[in-house]
Amino acid sequence: MNLQRNILIGALLVITYLMVVQWNKDFVQQDLAPAAQTQVAPQDSSDLPGDDPAAVADHTNSDVPEAINADGEALAQVPVATPSADGQLVQVETDTLKLSINPIGGDIVSLSLPEYPTRKDRPDLPFQLLEQSSNRTYVAQSGLTGQQGPDKATGRARYSVEQNSYKLADGQEQLVVDLKTSSDGVAFTKRFTFTRGSYLVDVSYLIDNQSAQVWSGSLFGQLKRDGSGDPSSSTATGMATFLGAAYWSADGSYTKLKLSELDDMQQKNSQLKESVTGGWAAWLQHYFVSAWIPSADGTHTYRTLKDRAGNYIIGFTSPAVQVPAGEQRTISAEFYAGPKIQDDLKAISPGLDLTVDYGFLWWIAQPLFWVLSLIHGFVGNWGWSIILLTCLIKLIFFPLSATSYRSMANMRRVAPKLQALREQYGDDRQKMSQGMMELYKKEKINPLGGCLPILVQMPVFIALYWTLMESVEIRQAEWLGWITDLSLKDPYFILPIIMGATMFLQQQLNPTPPDPMQAKVMKMLPIVFTFFFLWFPAGLVLYWVVNNCLSIAQQWYITRQIEKGAASKD
Repeated sequence: MNLQRNILIGALLVITYLMVVQWNKDFVQQDLAPAAQTQVAPQDSSDLPGDDPAAVADHTNSDVPEAINADGEALAQVPVATPSADGQLVQVETDTLKLSINPIGGDIVSLSLPEYPTRKDRPDLPFQLLEQSSNRTYVAQSGLTGQQGPDKATGRARYSVEQNSYKLADGQEQLVVDLKTSSDGVAFTKRFTFTRGSYLVDVSYLIDNQSAQVWSGSLFGQLKRDGSGDPSSSTATGMATFLGAAYWSADGSYTKLKLSELDDMQQKNSQLKESVTGGWAAWLQHYFVSAWIPSADGTHTYRTLKDRAGNYIIGFTSPAVQVPAGEQRTISAEFYAGPKIQDDLKAISPGLDLTVDYGFLWWIAQPLFWVLSLIHGFVGNWGWSIILLTCLIKLIFFPLSATSYRSMANMRRVAPKLQALREQYGDDRQKMSQGMMELYKKEKINPLGGCLPILVQMPVFIALYWTLMESVEIRQAEWLGWITDLSLKDPYFILPIIMGATMFLQQQLNPTPPDPMQAKVMKMLPIVFTFFFLWFPAGLVLYWVVNNCLSIAQQWYITRQIEKGAASKD
């Protein structure tokens, strides 16, 4: 009967495993449908004021901000005719970026990352960071605003280009794309400079004032995004990373703004408007970030806005500059769109590396990632790096773990005496408790001695979770065999099953809880944790498996030593 029962239980477990794997393939894996084609969206006339200058000044839902003076005060704008939007997008391709520029306004309306495929098994599908389509609106806008600027609340400048396609050639270090327009004797060149191996784009305006009067205008840069979800966050792992805006504030601190906060600010008419020397404005999502970084020595006004279409806007406006008649001047800002690589972001602007969001335990996660990167520099594989990091963490916590295991081993040693007390006092809980306390005192055992060391290690586990989840370096990183992406769950759930098995083995070394109900709960924990870990990143489960194996070895050795010592005394 026992053999038949065991066979039936084994068959049921196999069937359950196969059903979970098939369900994962059918319903959980990411959709590989290509992104909708980028569209050239015309200006929404319903969202634009009329020809009345006062109406233009009062219009707060336009994409184009007001120009400001050196004190951050708004300057009045004048109306301008809106050009039609029938121009062809300008296609630009480098080794790191593939993007589309709208000749109306010169905005980046599409940007993908060839070195970061959407999925490991589809290297031909680069991750789409920016796009303007039926699926999503997420664009990087910039321009010159003011009374004489080509970009105004009532319309954007229309640029001309020498060609509609640009590509960084082999051996070429930089690619320059010029968009040109002119107005009232002033020629404007909007220049995009791309550098090989870089996700940072220099956006410059060359202003050639051949008119008879002084030209004045303000540079602005902003990110506009709708409220759609994060395409780089996998629902398969249950990850919930930050999606929203961020900026470097005047007091030199990093400030994040959730979508709900932006909504509240809009409803209360308390949108962000803060003057900052240098700084940056960014939009954050899982693994990737886009950011405008104006000149570090200028004082810029950062603002947030929500337009009538429901799109969220965060950006900066620089103080108005003046170009005397017959002279030329260049003003510029930098735009970053790419992965959250901390060293690169730190080199661009102060605080930009903080967009790698490790949560409230960042002070633990940051050193963990540094050590993990250091190990990776030697072994060249993130999976083995995680294993070596686990061994290092286990070594650091060895004294604490030893204390915990000694306490558990002593509790296991006196388990027969506890059982005798239970039989002696029956249901008299008060006498049972008194007898247990006396026994613990006699045997010099702290029943809570095994809990504190475990609690101390929990922050490290949580911090490592965020490290593995947020670090783009581990995205699509292989380990061995079937683990081709350590940032995603194990596709066949082998590691979670091994984790559950090691947890069960470790539990056999622990003392049986005196309370029967508690004992039953403890027996269920390996099963519960196995299902809980099914959708965790494989890298984190790998850490837990290795940690369990090391803990089993350490606990078995300590328990054996204590039991030998007790036997010799007897």
